[in-house]
Amino acid sequence: MQWPAMNAGLGIAAMSYIAVDYLRHLSPKWHSRLQPALWSILALAAVFRVPSYRHWSAEFRSAIPFIASMLFMLSALLFEALSVRSVTAVLGLDWHRNTAPLPDTGQWFLLALNEKLPAPIVGILRARIIGLHHFLMLFMMLAFSVLFGSVKAPGLGLGARYMFTMGIGRLLRAISFSSTILPSARPWCASSRFRVPGYPHRWAQKYYVPYASDHGAISQLLRSDQAYVDIGKPIGDYQPQWGSMSFLIDFLRPTASEGPSWFGLLKKAGGGCNDLLYSGHMLVAEAYGGFSSALVWLLVLHSAQREVRERHHYSVDCIVAIYVGILLWKMTGFIWSHEIRHGNKSLIKFEKIKSRLIQASKDSDIDKVRELLKEIELSSDEGKNQTTIKYARLFRSATIIFALIIVVLAFTLTTDG
Repeated sequence: MQWPAMNAGLGIAAMSYIAVDYLRHLSPKWHSRLQPALWSILALAAVFRVPSYRHWSAEFRSAIPFIASMLFMLSALLFEALSVRSVTAVLGLDWHRNTAPLPDTGQWFLLALNEKLPAPIVGILRARIIGLHHFLMLFMMLAFSVLFGSVKAPGLGLGARYMFTMGIGRLLRAISFSSTILPSARPWCASSRFRVPGYPHRWAQKYYVPYASDHGAISQLLRSDQAYVDIGKPIGDYQPQWGSMSFLIDFLRPTASEGPSWFGLLKKAGGGCNDLLYSGHMLVAEAYGGFSSALVWLLVLHSAQREVRERHHYSVDCIVAIYVGILLWKMTGFIWSHEIRHGNKSLIKFEKIKSRLIQASKDSDIDKVRELLKEIELSSDEGKNQTTIKYARLFRSATIIFALIIVVLAFTLTTDG
């Protein structure tokens, strides 16, 4: 989405962050010096702009949607983590070891380019210039740039829209890769990262294994439309004591060596070891805009080809993620712009008396014009008593402190890439 950039500060800050962070690969010594300095400069610049920011009423109206969107996104990420573990576990480690990756013409194309392009260009394509954490931090910069007029207020509304979009995108992603299980482009991944049983879950033993490769069995299955093979007693799984969460056992398939906690299994899920259609790395990049958006989208394309080159995803995953992200961002833009537009009382009042104001101007009725303008002024008066001012200042302080804590945590937790 194209945001009306008021100055070059947003683009300079974004590119500076990426350049300084890449120094971790070129000169760790300079990286350890420059990165804290850049954090401090950006934080101080934001704090100094707070007193002159004039859109706190809009920020206040966006606080509840922001919190609701954050909770929705966290719920979507929890569901995604459950789905990632489930699709890896359901067929067992033996299936992962023995199933060949899918043919990917994007991988072939990149290998062919390695033979044709000059070595320095290939080196740039292979370089880990930008990753998931960079796109997340770039969006935080985008949200903070509301203080400088680079994007439209409110910043919390923009953050709410982003998290709402991410939540929907993650839910659709989990539903997509859970619907049809695709083999990983890295066949060794599951064995090195997961301790799930080697054999399939009892559901797969009955409904998949007997019909996986036998052409005759598949033909008979199509004719009868029933799972006709008698598999006898299926092989069972380990049953931990999870109390009310025991229903997750069939989906997570824990083993005794993985500990007693179901939540601990989810923390180990990571990116999973199936092909997860579509790419979550590409999905997070849909919101960034402004005059520097061309540079950012070049980095998006660079990240996409590296995902395919390093076999974290198939080409289709990256292609689908980009257009799904753009479409979702446009759809949620309609929702959030509607909320913001109808939250401005002055504009609502102006629209109501617009025709009367025009008529009074034509009649040269100055008193009437003054009266109508006074109505607009009163409608925009948000209550300037001491109690309102006190709560407004408290909200400003809480918002800035909360935002800075989130940024510091994000910088710290992603400092190693």
